[in-house]
This record gives sequence, C-alpha cells and structure tokens, in this order.
Amino acid sequence: MLPPLVSILTPFKDSALFLEDCLNSIINQTYSQWELLIVDDHSSDDSSTIVAAFAKKDPRIKVFKNSGQGIIEALKIAFKNSSGEYITRMDSDDLMATNKLETMVQNLKTHGKGHVALALVSYFCEGDLGDGYKNYEQWLNRLTKTGANYTEIYKECVIPSPCWMVHRDDLMACGGFESAVYPEDYDLAFRFYKYGLQCIPSEHILHHWRDYSTRTSRTDEHYADNRFLTLKLNYFLELDRNSDHALVLWGAGFKGKFCAKFLKKHKVPFIWICNNPKKIGKHIYDNELQAVSALNDVIQPQVIVTVANKISQKRITGILENQDLGKAKDYFFFC
Repeated sequence: MLPPLVSILTPFKDSALFLEDCLNSIINQTYSQWELLIVDDHSSDDSSTIVAAFAKKDPRIKVFKNSGQGIIEALKIAFKNSSGEYITRMDSDDLMATNKLETMVQNLKTHGKGHVALALVSYFCEGDLGDGYKNYEQWLNRLTKTGANYTEIYKECVIPSPCWMVHRDDLMACGGFESAVYPEDYDLAFRFYKYGLQCIPSEHILHHWRDYSTRTSRTDEHYADNRFLTLKLNYFLELDRNSDHALVLWGAGFKGKFCAKFLKKHKVPFIWICNNPKKIGKHIYDNELQAVSALNDVIQPQVIVTVANKISQKRITGILENQDLGKAKDYFFFC
C-alpha cells in the first residue's frame, strides 16, 4: 500500500533565477509520494521553459497556466487539479529541507485531522538580511516551537505561507482558496484559527525562505499595511470581540488612527487612550484621546494595542496583566 499522496501547490511568476534550486529541493525529498501542481501566473522570463523541462523528466510535476490573475487564482487552479490526501503550499523561490514532507506527513498521521503541521523557518538572501526579517523569523519560530501561534495572530501572519500542511478535508472545511481576500496567506491563517485547527509544535527547520528586493511581499500592493490592518480588524470583530465589554484602543500613531477610523466607520464604540501628552485631550475623528489612566475606570475591557515599540509593549503588557487582563482574550497586540 502506497503512503498518502501530498499535493504541493506552487504559483510562479518570473522566478527563473530561483526555480531550478526550488524544484530540485522538491525532487530530492526523502518522501517521494507527492505531486507538484505548479501554475504559471503570466511569467515574462524563462520560468515556464525551466518548469517544462523539469516536468518532462518527472511526471509528478504537473504544469498549468493561470487563466485569471494573481496568486489566489493560481492556487485555485492548483487545488482544483490536486488529488492528495494532504495539501501543502510552496513558493517558487524558496527551498525545502530534504525531510520536510516526510516530517510533516508523520506529524499529521500522528495527530490526525483537525491539525495543521508547521515547522521552523530560516530566512536567507544574497546580501545582508534586514533586522525586520530576522525578528520575524525569531518571533515566528518561538511560537511554532510550542504550537502557540494563534496567541499572537493579530500581530503578524503566524503561519508562513509555504510552511504548513493540512488534511485535504480540513482545508476544504476552511474554504480552501475560495476567499478572494489578500494577503491570502494571512487570511488562510485566520481561517485555520476560526475553524479550530490545532497547530502541531515543531523543533525542526524545514523551510528556507528566500528574501530579495523584488519579492512579492515587498512590492505587491496586496501586501500593504492597510490590507493587513483591515484583515485583522474584520477577523477581530468576527472572532474575538466581546460586545459585553468596553473596547479600548491604545495608541494614536498611523495604525491607531487607521483602527479608530475603521471602528468609527463600522459603528463600533471605543475608548481611545495614548501615552503622548501632546495628543491627550485632542479630538480625532470626533473621539477624544484620553490618558492611559482612563483604563483604571473600565471594568474588564478588551484592548487593542497598536504601539509597535518593543520596550513600550513590555510596559503595556505589565499594566494590562496587573489588571488581570489575559493575552489573546482581553488584550491583543496589532503590531
């Protein structure tokens, strides 16, 4: 009896420089029962030629053209043509550790349906890797080591787009790739959270994430800050907002103002606090900014924190926990 088939879904566009290494990392997997559904999203370089050459040599590689536009449409085509019991996604410019599929399949077989297999990630690039990416890698890996990813889901995407694996039935229960919401990887992470898929802890680096100046997440408007904030706020109101408790918004920078405007538009009442003495007492969007001490007068609030400074975040956490407020229940960091 053959082991379960893994379907690898991979959109690609103008990634000729990296495709050979990516495809070789898939072909060299210790787990051989896979199919690669790879979709050309209107490449203008030699990417399609490279993929065609690999597909000619290996029948497990199945090539498609995107009849629509963008990653979501490409993923829909890949998933529609897949037949694996397990589903995973791969980026065309990244690398798999040789035991990635084997390890993730084993984790899913051990834990069963209702789980998402994850792994640690490692960023690499030709030049110096920026501090932002180093911090993201460390933060993400810290969560994944204990499977605590959802506890900080409103900060950033807690499930890296090319480093998860789920049972086909679970992905379909979460809506597959039918959602048209960008950023699509973050939206899927929220849907995993919404449908209660449990994160399987991992101590293994199984994915090598390439950074470079023209990476889609750096250049595409679908991955701009306002898209992330809109996504977070919509899911917060749907999944975690308790209307029996007062909502407090902490912070009046760009993200704080964006959140305030969004909440105002959606007729969600809130108390707005900040640390900046120059802003306290002022009215923005017809809401008066109050001092942090106003929090003392609110019984068991829910707090959205939009302050990004790490030192300030530690101080804010201390203040909130001194009021017996719980992380991911009563307070949520949005950055």
